[in-house]
Amino acid sequence: MKQTIDQVEVQGKRVLMRVDLNVPMKEGVIMDDRRIQMAIPSIQSVLSRGGTLTLISHLGRPTGNGFEQEFSLVPVSKRLSELLDQEVICSDDDSSSTIILKENLRFHKGEKEDNQSFANTIASGCDIYCNDAFGTAHRNHASMVAVPKSMEGKPKVAGLLLAKELEYLGHAISNANHPFVAVLGGVKVSDKIGAIEHLLGKVDTIIVGGAMAYTFLVAKGSEVGASLVEQDRIEDAKSMLESASKFGTTILLPTDHVCAQTIDANAETKVYDGSIDSPWMGLDIGPGTATNFAGVLHEAKTIVWNGPMGVFELSPFRIGTEAIALAIANATAHGAISIVGGGDSAAAVSDLGLDEKMTHISTGGGASVQMLEGRAFFSVAMLDDAV
Repeated sequence: MKQTIDQVEVQGKRVLMRVDLNVPMKEGVIMDDRRIQMAIPSIQSVLSRGGTLTLISHLGRPTGNGFEQEFSLVPVSKRLSELLDQEVICSDDDSSSTIILKENLRFHKGEKEDNQSFANTIASGCDIYCNDAFGTAHRNHASMVAVPKSMEGKPKVAGLLLAKELEYLGHAISNANHPFVAVLGGVKVSDKIGAIEHLLGKVDTIIVGGAMAYTFLVAKGSEVGASLVEQDRIEDAKSMLESASKFGTTILLPTDHVCAQTIDANAETKVYDGSIDSPWMGLDIGPGTATNFAGVLHEAKTIVWNGPMGVFELSPFRIGTEAIALAIANATAHGAISIVGGGDSAAAVSDLGLDEKMTHISTGGGASVQMLEGRAFFSVAMLDDAV
């Protein structure tokens, strides 16, 4: 366990806090402020105890060649001001303000290069380092690695959000109650190979949906029509299916499919039970599969979900993802621990208004997948252990 921001004295100290304020923006307007909201508890912990704050974050993917209006954090500072009911200045200049937000870290090449000189500039004048950015915990960037290096001898602690993420995606999984079910979806098997291999033997059942299921089905000899298949991963899928039986883990695949010939909201759809004919392609799990998967989830005591069951952004292909979300919410209501990771899964839960029905919704897509793979993060290892 890591020491957390609420466990250190901050009175009269300036805390440099790495937060994840990488929110979706459109023409300078914040489309979803969830990540800003999630940063508030750690910020309030410092302010309520007499500390001052310098917040640092990235936003989007600027070129790294200086200021770009499209990626400015000024709109974020305004939203923070509203949520905190006090002014938050967005500025790279030294300030005596109680709370400032430095401009987008990625305006500087030094951030992604983990440049020590850049890190020393950021850390100047700060007394405590706090990492509350789980969404970038897997990236060895300056704000995550070089900055704590430059603050040698000073407290380096986890924020409340980071600590919560580590607890659920680390401790809760390694000490899971059984039956333990992992639901993995999305497009590519290659994105989830590490997670599947790590979970074999730890979980009782792995439910596979999304386009990645068709690579597994081909590995089992099924006809999948024009469905997306990673030809170079078929042998990997075969190997994982064989390993699962040795480890005592059941891998469940879709048995019926909502299909279309084009990925379009107005496309004609057809449900195939078993084999799929070309040029039809599977774009969502079918109703029979949804019922079967929901039955397994109903019995679960621990559930991890990462990745949708289909092209849920389009209404004809969202029913499977909705069914899974509702089944997990129902299992949670009956005492299961549910952990939702990945942007698409979290978005689906939010769209259905089920945020409060899940035990934990992770803020990190890539980071949550890497934790499911059993990887350790150097940025976290650098933080002080709890006393």
